[in-house]
Amino acid sequence: MSKAFTKETDGEDEDLPEISAPLPAGTKNYLTPEGHARLTEELRQLRRVERPKVVEVVSWAAGNGDRSENGDYLYGKKRLREIDRRVRYLMKRLEIAEVVDVNRQKN
Repeated sequence: MSKAFTKETDGEDEDLPEISAPLPAGTKNYLTPEGHARLTEELRQLRRVERPKVVEVVSWAAGNGDRSENGDYLYGKKRLREIDRRVRYLMKRLEIAEVVDVNRQKN
């Protein structure tokens, strides 16, 4: 049987399961102000710096012809999946985040 019109996947998505929040539904994600700032900065860095750079490399590599053996293209696509996966995780965590200041807590 000819494989001319079949789609072959590289199978790399299978080793990247979705990061799930280990918190039950309806639970808050308590964070210190520093922790919240760190997650927010990581999300900003991924969206505004890393992802655009990788998209540029993938776009350039896609224009070079055969994508099946193009290392820049294949690695770039994998890196994009990793970045997108981490962005989704951070967004979910920040949506349920509640910032608490440990210095203002009563014992």
